[in-house]
Amino acid sequence: MPKQLARRWLAGFGVVGVLLAASAIPAFAAPAAEDLDFYAKDVVVAPGGPAKGSNLFARTRTSTMEWGEYTVKVDRSKVAGFADVRNAGSNPCTDSGAILTCKVVAEENDYYTYITMVNLVVRAKDSATPDQQGELKFTVTDAEGGSTTYHSTVSIGEGVDLAAIEQGLQLTGVLGGTLNVPLTVANRGEKAVHDVVLYFEGGYGFGPSKRYKNCEYSPADAFRHAFACRFPNTIEPGGAARLDSSFGFTVPTDDPAPNGHTGVAHWYTPADWEESQSFNPTRLGQQGTEGELRLEPVGPQSRSRQTDVNDQNLSTVMRLQVSGDQGAEVAALGTPATATGKVGATVPLKVGYVNNGPAAVDVDGAKDLRARPELSLPSGVTAVRVPMTCSSYGDWVPGKPGAKKYRCGEHKRLAQGEKIEYEFELRLDEAGTRAAQVRLTFDTGVDLNPANDSATITIIASADGGSENPGGDDGQGGGDTDGSLPITGAKAGLTAGIGGVLLAAGAVGFVVARRRKTRFVA
Repeated sequence: MPKQLARRWLAGFGVVGVLLAASAIPAFAAPAAEDLDFYAKDVVVAPGGPAKGSNLFARTRTSTMEWGEYTVKVDRSKVAGFADVRNAGSNPCTDSGAILTCKVVAEENDYYTYITMVNLVVRAKDSATPDQQGELKFTVTDAEGGSTTYHSTVSIGEGVDLAAIEQGLQLTGVLGGTLNVPLTVANRGEKAVHDVVLYFEGGYGFGPSKRYKNCEYSPADAFRHAFACRFPNTIEPGGAARLDSSFGFTVPTDDPAPNGHTGVAHWYTPADWEESQSFNPTRLGQQGTEGELRLEPVGPQSRSRQTDVNDQNLSTVMRLQVSGDQGAEVAALGTPATATGKVGATVPLKVGYVNNGPAAVDVDGAKDLRARPELSLPSGVTAVRVPMTCSSYGDWVPGKPGAKKYRCGEHKRLAQGEKIEYEFELRLDEAGTRAAQVRLTFDTGVDLNPANDSATITIIASADGGSENPGGDDGQGGGDTDGSLPITGAKAGLTAGIGGVLLAAGAVGFVVARRRKTRFVA
């Protein structure tokens, strides 16, 4: 058992059992330092070039209602010889030699899943030379003395200046149509650029016409298209290079239409691309197989790490207008149609929707249909397990149990015939028959058939135990549609027995980790 959890557990003994009754719904607690995930960007800076930020972020593995107080110590000793690292945030910090000590006090009732621990600005010293490298060491300590460490890298690179020739493109297309888009990059600096990376991200309409073996692509079910291509070219000062004529985009045949999409192509040095991925990796992973995309010289033409010293001219913004007439129709889902169990038992419940087509839904575009299911619960039942992709209505806390209304949603493209479901667990508190309601709301777009945008789930709680294997309207039994049963009978007795032991001990402060339960079904 982690020391932090052990301290909380022991501190709870001797407290009266009435407080335990309130803990039937899991409580939010300040996360310990060792229970956080940390992120800080690796940076490459050049002498005489711009400063860059390297912020330390902390993320919880579940939602939280309070963060508490933390101390962050930044050890700069490994980079002090070639880089200047300073605090650039609002948190109070003190300097003592190579150690920067910052106090972080998160606001009470702050339910965000991540916070900024410290904001740093990094600048190369004039005396720095390319390929010098060292680590920043972050030590985070919580209010009870628990601590953990994280490292990020600072490197010195040779300053160069790439530039995108096409600053903006207006494109038009039709469903299934292909667009040839020649993109050109130039070297506006005084030093040769060795190797380049092209990264593209754009709306669903920007489907890659080919998937090249020197490019890596976003997953097939992504709601946006993204890819990164690597080229071994050397571009001399004043020179330029253009993608070969095979490069282009094909509008998917199930794109909603008419529609509008925006995309951005961005050129990187390899070191700058690695820097961008060190903090927030792009969701790529599918290597192409259809030949090699080439970068061909179109003008006059030491391999140190290089970093671009002007990030204002690296991108091409593309706007695509797709013509046509194609929409989508979605239907609300709530299963089982009837949920039955004893008072005190816990029963599973799924809510979601199915796409009846013909267009894909929840894609990235101006006119796509983006559905979000809402679950309204009646009195007499309590949500005790909630997916992190569902938030309590009004205060919008992800995964919060005990609310009476939830709104669910995530970016997950659904083709025709596919559905998405969110799994809850409900405790039956009072005997009787009640109804839970599922209703679809829409961030964008218009549903072709609003008549099936709601569903009702009947909830029956039996005071005398009822049937051990109640049948639902869907013929799957009173549990989940995968055949699982509600917690009744011997399981319910075991749960009550465990509760009695805890009540006798008076153990409070018990933190229940909420497990994300989202299922995507093709």
